[in-house]
Amino acid sequence: MLNKKEIAHIVIITIILAFSISLIQSMELFLTTLLFVFLIIMVNTISKKIAGYYFEAQVETKLWEMKRYGFFGAIIRGFYHPSKKFKQAIPLGAIMPIVVKVLSLGYINWMASLVFDVKAKKYKAAKRHGFYSFSEMTEFHIGLIAVAGILANLFFATLGYLIGATEFARLNIFYAFFNMIPLSNLDGNKIFFGSIIIWSFLASIILIGLGFVFLII
Repeated sequence: MLNKKEIAHIVIITIILAFSISLIQSMELFLTTLLFVFLIIMVNTISKKIAGYYFEAQVETKLWEMKRYGFFGAIIRGFYHPSKKFKQAIPLGAIMPIVVKVLSLGYINWMASLVFDVKAKKYKAAKRHGFYSFSEMTEFHIGLIAVAGILANLFFATLGYLIGATEFARLNIFYAFFNMIPLSNLDGNKIFFGSIIIWSFLASIILIGLGFVFLII
């Protein structure tokens, strides 16, 4: 189900996130966080792959990278240059957790580091899904695949709270929250452009969960 490249990215990001979350803490906390983060990422990843299988699509998880910088020119000069690219992609997924941790003086644990690509299988056009018949993935269905991962994290956050694993529940909520940000190629961006109604609904639930984490857990 997971290829070697996906496994490598998941392992690297698991270590980076666990390190940034438990920074200046004990090694025991690091190992526990390492296990929790790995489980959270796997739950999210596998849920997306299952959803992709339903839509006859291949889902591949990869590191969140920044390849273009023309967007910033659009902000400054009022126009966009899509041809502007970095010579080498910047691995934001590996950099952001550490940078945000340091800049926030240890208060914010950035957890959005992995994204996914979707490729429709060749026989997709031969099947129908509800009112839809297509050979390529639509933004709506890509958004639904991203939703599957977020819902899985919310489910396990609830489960973790019910069985007393509050730290596991808390990290699931944080993971869902940061991945729901409609930025770049993150899940939130896919959901937002797939269906702003679904994005708004999920965002509301996550914000309620986030408030629950800070007030009760």
